Amino acid sequence: MDNEPIYRRISGWIDSRIGFANTILRPAPEYSMSPWYWLGALAVTAFLVQALTGALMLLYYIPTVNEAYPSTVYILGSVPLGLILETVHLYGAYAMVMLVFLHLVRGYFASVHKKPRELMWILGMFMGLVVMGLGLTGYLLPWTVVSKSATDVTIGMLSFLPGQVGPLLKFLIAGPGSDADELRRFFDLHVVVLPGVLAVLLVAKLYMFEIHGASEPSTGAKTSNRKLPWFPNVFLYLGMIGGAFAAVLLAVSAVFPISLPPEFTPVSASSFVPQPEWYFLWLYQVLKFSVFEGAGIQFALGGTTILLLFLVLLPFLDRGRERNPASRPVFVIAGIIAVAEVVALTVWGYLTPGRVIPDWQALIFCAGIAIVVGGLSWVTYRARRMFHAEHVRANSTRRIRRTSG
Repeated sequence: MDNEPIYRRISGWIDSRIGFANTILRPAPEYSMSPWYWLGALAVTAFLVQALTGALMLLYYIPTVNEAYPSTVYILGSVPLGLILETVHLYGAYAMVMLVFLHLVRGYFASVHKKPRELMWILGMFMGLVVMGLGLTGYLLPWTVVSKSATDVTIGMLSFLPGQVGPLLKFLIAGPGSDADELRRFFDLHVVVLPGVLAVLLVAKLYMFEIHGASEPSTGAKTSNRKLPWFPNVFLYLGMIGGAFAAVLLAVSAVFPISLPPEFTPVSASSFVPQPEWYFLWLYQVLKFSVFEGAGIQFALGGTTILLLFLVLLPFLDRGRERNPASRPVFVIAGIIAVAEVVALTVWGYLTPGRVIPDWQALIFCAGIAIVVGGLSWVTYRARRMFHAEHVRANSTRRIRRTSG
């Protein structure tokens, strides 16, 4: 007993008084003790950071057209640690969006959408959309020329959705049309509505997670079946990776503090090339293709809607039992191409602000990426399959020789 680690003695003392080990939270398999399994938990950590820093900023922020920018300036310059507070809030939002994207990519390639986790996948997709909505609505609130112009571009894209979907969505998000209505509507959505919706969806997702547990490794590799209790093992692990995330976020915020762009006015906006935030930049770049100029924009947004529906309904489209990426070349290669296109279009959009892209450039760029990335992925898949087959044959030959000998 005297040789027991100090953290075990401390956790044992806490557990004997509070009873964490007797909660309904199920033990976690040993193979899940990897950050890749807990990207969703890190996104929740970022959400909690956003809630804390946002609540502190609400003590000083005034959501009106005349006071939004001055109150933000006051937080940055006069509130103790206000600059760090604003920076952590912005970078935390970026981190949450990136973690949600990585969580989606990891889940797609690991086939976590398959039976019995279909509803967990769909719920997660809706949570991702809410996170994007939080990023969109929160970006406007400082009322800078960058945030207002970027938001107007994004709202303009939504208005071109087919039928009455676009105008209705635009009205729900931005209100009747005045700047004051838009700011108030975005503030209410960002502070009350969307966090509340995300919290409800999070509770439902956690409930399903407790029922089904962590998904098994998609590669089918042999793993330990040992279960680790939620307290102290899983609790300490989540505390460790969550603390590391918070430390990195705070360090980056201290080294690279934000600088506030000028206040939005019609004059300042006239000399500024508007672009949406980076997580919408890939879509904006597609809309800049000349083929989608004018009425063609509806075809681009319609295609994006179809892609989104494909991801939401993926559990009912990819119904095979096989989860190993090596045995799912069509879905895996399509996913690799899609990720490469999104990343490349984002970079291209950043480098070509406001420029209409000729159709021949768009075709060469997108088709080139698809051909190169798809070709390399297919060659890699075939080479891996041949290597695996050769390995199996060699093992079979060795077994036959040992038996005959």
